[in-house]
Amino acid sequence: MISVGVLAMHGFVPFDLSIPCEAFKYVRLAEGKQAYQVHICGEQKEVSSSAFKLVAPYGLRKLSSCNTVIIPGIEDIHQSISPAVIASIQRAWKNGARIVSICSGAFVLAQTGLLAGRRATTHWLASESLAQRFPDIQVDPDVLYVDDKRIMTSAGATAGIDMCLHIIRKDYGASVAADAAKLSVTALERSGGQKQFIQHELPHSSANLAPLIEWMHQNLHQTLSVELLANKANMSMRTFARKFSHQTGTTPSVWLSELRIRKAQMLLEQGDTSVERIAELVGFKNATTFRRNFLAHAGVSPSQYRHNFRSDMRE
Repeated sequence: MISVGVLAMHGFVPFDLSIPCEAFKYVRLAEGKQAYQVHICGEQKEVSSSAFKLVAPYGLRKLSSCNTVIIPGIEDIHQSISPAVIASIQRAWKNGARIVSICSGAFVLAQTGLLAGRRATTHWLASESLAQRFPDIQVDPDVLYVDDKRIMTSAGATAGIDMCLHIIRKDYGASVAADAAKLSVTALERSGGQKQFIQHELPHSSANLAPLIEWMHQNLHQTLSVELLANKANMSMRTFARKFSHQTGTTPSVWLSELRIRKAQMLLEQGDTSVERIAELVGFKNATTFRRNFLAHAGVSPSQYRHNFRSDMRE
């Protein structure tokens, strides 16, 4: 069982603090065994946000002993972080813990020095401030989350959920993470590299591309040219490209490539289907092209990815 310590300090963002509690609390392995034990660890016995006060069952000593430490966002990014909080996070790191921040929690993590020289993210509204205050951090304002091995940072709001599901998937595989996603009533689809700032038109707008995107999900094995997609959306290619970028934050080709790689990852994790067959199922012309694209996206070959993430090896 993996122990998760959630830092509760004065000025915490209630939603951010609740995310890991709900994401990890109910995760179960195939045999029904509890996967995580979540501990709310307070800077003091009672901490407060602008919304309410919280009585923390555990203190900072417990935080330092957990396998994973999660730092929720703070309401005031300029607030001074107590030496005790900084020291407890640093001790956890020295003990081998994975350190994770959600949204503006990156400002707390930055003050520990652990982000120096690393790539990180936070809410896009606060990214410029983080970069200015901590110039030794490579701030990426566009992504949902950044996984730098034992250090992870996420953007705001539901990006924290995406990151927690990513952690579950790394720890226990795709099937366990998929069950956790169902409990969170969210989709296990958004990768860390997806854009933070996604705009959506009104659901009943004839220009909304959600039905087309769903169709793309179901037809990855086909040859899906931009021209074909534009025709299916009943738009010119120029209008389609503009609308697609407006609603998703990226181009149709990049979105489609990410969909195909994500589908391939799930197939690699969940079964023994050959790499050649997977290449066909997700729409690549041949296994060589698939391997090259997969390596560029995931950083490892399909075979190595399967070795790292096979569900039956994690459960």
